[in-house]
Amino acid sequence: MATNKISLKADQYLIREGEHSNSMYWVQQGQFVVTRKRLNEEVIIGYIYSGELVGEISFLDKEARSANVKAMVDCELIEIPEEAIDGIFKSQPKWLEILVKTLAERLRKANARIKI
Repeated sequence: MATNKISLKADQYLIREGEHSNSMYWVQQGQFVVTRKRLNEEVIIGYIYSGELVGEISFLDKEARSANVKAMVDCELIEIPEEAIDGIFKSQPKWLEILVKTLAERLRKANARIKI
């Protein structure tokens, strides 16, 4: 499965909290701020830098996005579609897919317990 190159300008959102997607992204260049809504404001919970993945939890567990991700500067990314990992899982023992999904679920639950 082919990947897609994506360019974003500063202040553009890559991901919005609550939306669904079947992709994760590999940041080639740029920096993102990660926020969550609290009352009527967005609270910063982290940053994503070049070389990191973003959107991986929802990509793996198929749940809604848990945070907003907005470009701080112009960014270049590679979009990795769901189909790209499905083929990998099909060629590996089933327990590997279960392990990855279990870790994603545990990380999502741990993130939910963090007070912002």
